[in-house]
Order: sequence, then C-alpha cells, then structure tokens
Amino acid sequence: MQRKIALFFSLVLAFVTVGAQSVGSVPRPKLVVGIVVDQMRWDYLYRYHDQYGTDGFRRLLSDGYSLNNVHIDYVPTVTALGHTAIYTGSVPSIHGIAGNSWRDRETGESVYCTADNGVQPVGSTSTKNGSHSPNNLWSTTIGDQLRLATNFRSRVVGVSLKDRASILPAGKNPTAAFWFDDTTGNFITSSYYLKQLPAWVNSFNAQKNGETLLSKGWNTLYPIAQYTQSTADDVPWEGTVGTAKKAVFPYKNLPTDYVKDKGVIRATPFGNTLTLRFAEAALDGYQLGKNTDTDFLAINLASTDYVGHTFGPNSVEVQDTYLRLDRDLAAFFKMLDAKVGKGEYLVFLSADHGAAHSEGFLRENKLGGGFFDENMKADLEKALKARFGVEKLVMAISNYQVYLNKKTIRENRLTESEVKAEIIDALRGHPNVLYVTDMDKVNEASIPQPLRNRIVNGYNWKRSGQIQIITRDNMLPTYSKTGTTHSVWNSYDSHIPLVFMGWGVKPGASDKPYHMTDIAPSVAAMLKIEKPSGTVGNPIAEVSHP
Repeated sequence: MQRKIALFFSLVLAFVTVGAQSVGSVPRPKLVVGIVVDQMRWDYLYRYHDQYGTDGFRRLLSDGYSLNNVHIDYVPTVTALGHTAIYTGSVPSIHGIAGNSWRDRETGESVYCTADNGVQPVGSTSTKNGSHSPNNLWSTTIGDQLRLATNFRSRVVGVSLKDRASILPAGKNPTAAFWFDDTTGNFITSSYYLKQLPAWVNSFNAQKNGETLLSKGWNTLYPIAQYTQSTADDVPWEGTVGTAKKAVFPYKNLPTDYVKDKGVIRATPFGNTLTLRFAEAALDGYQLGKNTDTDFLAINLASTDYVGHTFGPNSVEVQDTYLRLDRDLAAFFKMLDAKVGKGEYLVFLSADHGAAHSEGFLRENKLGGGFFDENMKADLEKALKARFGVEKLVMAISNYQVYLNKKTIRENRLTESEVKAEIIDALRGHPNVLYVTDMDKVNEASIPQPLRNRIVNGYNWKRSGQIQIITRDNMLPTYSKTGTTHSVWNSYDSHIPLVFMGWGVKPGASDKPYHMTDIAPSVAAMLKIEKPSGTVGNPIAEVSHP
C-alpha cells in the first residue's frame, strides 16, 4: 500500500513539474532574422511596388506590420552607425561608433570602426580585409542580450559583404560573423570569433558562387522600356561598374572583371543574391531555428548601397537591383517557411540610411543642390592663418565635422575656444552651410529641434570632431560627383523602412513617429529579454504588444 501511495505522489509530482515547465516557459520564435537593406530609402517600398511580385516586399507589407514614419535620430547617417543603432538601440554618443571611420583626436590618424590589429584573418591572408572585430563597440546588441538570456545557448550569426555590417550587428559575443574578401571571393572571419572556418563555409566558398552569378554579366530583368521610374539609361551623373566605359546596359564586362577583382560583384544586384545564399548556408551550418533556444541571424544586403553610390537613386541600375532583390527575398522567405516553419520565425526589415538624389539629377530638375565642401578646408586654413599666423590648425573635415589640430594649437599657445570661434565665424559665411556649432555649446545654439537632438546624439566626445556642420538641403560632398551618397539629417537620408513579419506580428501599418533606436528594444520586448546596455529607444507598442 505504501508503495502504491509513493508511486501515486511521484506521478503527481512529475505531472506538476512538466506542467510548470510548459506553463512557465517563455514563448519565443525559433529564429529572429534581421535584414538591413543598405541605403534603402523608405519610398523604395512603394516606388517600384507595381513591379514587385507578391512574395517579397509585398508579402512583407501584406503579412507584416509596417512602420512608415521611422527616422534616424542622430547625424551623420552612415553605414556603421546605422547598423550599430539598429542592433544596440543606442546612438554614437553612447555606443562609441562615431563613423565608418573617425580621427584620433591626438594623433590625427584615421581609425576604421572595426579594424583590430590584435586579431588575425581567418580564411584570408589579407590583414586589411580580415583583421576586424567589435573592439571599438561600447554597448551590447540585441544578439548579445539574447545570448545572455539563454546562458549563451542561442546562436547568433552576422552575415554581410561588408565587415562592419556583419560585425557590429552580431555584437560583442556572437557565435560568429562572416564577411566577403575581395582578394579571394570567399566569405571569411577573424580570430576574434573562430580559429578556422567551419567546414560548411569552406564548402560554400568552394562552390564559386560569385563567379557563377556574374558569368552572364548584368542586363535588365525586364525590357528596359518598362523601367519608367528611372531616368534614361545613359546620363552624365552616373558612374560605371568595373571596366565598363559607360553606365549603359548590358554590362558584359563583369565576368572578365571578376577574374581580376572579386569586389566588382559588390556594385551589382548579384552581391545580394550571394549574401542570401550564404545566409542560407549559415542557417543550415549552425542549424539555426532548430535548437532548444531562439537563434538570431543578422543579414546586411550591401549591394544596394554600392549600386546606389555608383549610379544614384533614379537610375535603371538601382531599379533593377530592387526588382531582383524582391525575387531574392521571396525565395529566402519561402526557404525559411520550409526549413523553420511559417509563423515560427520573426523577421524585421529596415535600412541603415537612405540616399540623396544625384547632384546632376537635382540640377537638371531645378531642385537645387551642389557640393558643399569644395575648397572648404583650404579656405578655413587661409582664414586661420590670416587671423593667427599659424598653419595646419585644422586636422581634418570628416563626417561633416571639423577636427582641430590640438598639438599645433598647444605648440602655438593658442586656445581651442578662440580657434573654434574663428572657424565657426568663417563657416557661417559659407553659402552652403545652414548651421555650424561648437559641440561644447550646442545647447546654446539657435538650432531647431529635433535637429539639435540629432547633433547631440551623434557626437562622441572622444571620437567626433569638435565642430558640427549642417549643410543646406541637397548639398553633397565633392567625392560624389557621380552617383550619390548620404550622411545628413534630411528625410532622404534619415527616413527608413521598418517592417516586422512573422511570429507574434499581426498585419497592419502605422504612421506614428518612431526612431531607428526603437528597433532593438522592440525585439527585446517581444523576446522577453533585457534591452541592450546602451539603449535609448523604446518598444514600439504596435509590434511588441500587438
């Protein structure tokens, strides 16, 4: 009898225990996929909408929740900052990434955001391409927080053609981060993450996907007459790709160019195809979405940025790149449905920044524009020498910021405040400058909100320049005389798409104002984990609590 009673209570205890685990378990998706489309203006969701299929961008819009009024809440709006802000929920002032590159304030040397001489390339002999890590990143990412929440059982992987766009999203302690090596045409990593490439990476690299993708060159997906959202195929403000003599389809030079320069694939839509193929290989290689805890795959599609920089946003090349990307995304989502399960994964799609119209396009269409920095540094040096009798008081003008040469200032017994005052006075007389401010006195400057907040958020007192320049609308730096670029606060650079789809997301849309820094805390709220360490954003209620 006692044995029966003991057996009864042991069964009850087992039942209660199983029930407690089931009831108390935190509901989470099997996989989170972050897709950041480099240089994707918000309006691209609708500019080419009629030519998109039903299973790519239009699936995101129909099945997902679209936030249509999301802006970047800092300047400058560049790649490294965008990816870092999306995944940390923070701003340069806090997370430490002050630009793609910045100047060391004491030495004047350029510092690349992910360069790290303390690590070795893995999969390449090029230290320039392979010696990278998140060493300059001060804040954790959403991937780091997911790993912490699951006692590091969750697998977090970053994938991009760009080192910085793989490394910074993946965070400080991911499973791995991989990027493209122009010298070999392979995806590589560094010793920060791994001692050697996994077998599945070697297998993928051995397939020579880049060579296959470019084997037929690049022609338009549809007859060129259907590209009615673009300018003519041959306009003077477009650059060229590879050895092409003109920016005109078809680009038959690409197969030959790729033999000599693997990096040529970056400025074609096939760089995105290559990246998504590698992302699928990573999914299989690490069995993402099939583990006991939620996994995270951070993907950057970088070719949209290279194509945009080369040809400008109104080009046939950009339109064709997005039409092809739409097909690639459709295939990728279909793959996730099959391998992870429809409704079992959460995906968000956003961008690190937008892009300005090409200077030539603006001029031809009477929309203003020009080049703000022609002779700017030389003119400043001339004004400073006339005032102080000293040369080389300006170290550099970078990221729309003026870096002072502190050593020269000290050696000539000048003060930073008097040099800054002279620079600001000179720049206020520049016809293309809208505002200029001493960053030590920005709160006293007559600059409207929210622009002032964006300036403060983007200023890192150890890594940014001492003076911030805000140009008039549509002013580009001189290096972008063909194609285009980005970096400013205006809507064409700061207005980004943001769509959530899949697990826990109900279809819908909102025009409420949100920020790039709200993405990471929204994902954290959905996963029921702590926000990244430097987060300044807030969860978006429409998706975090639908």
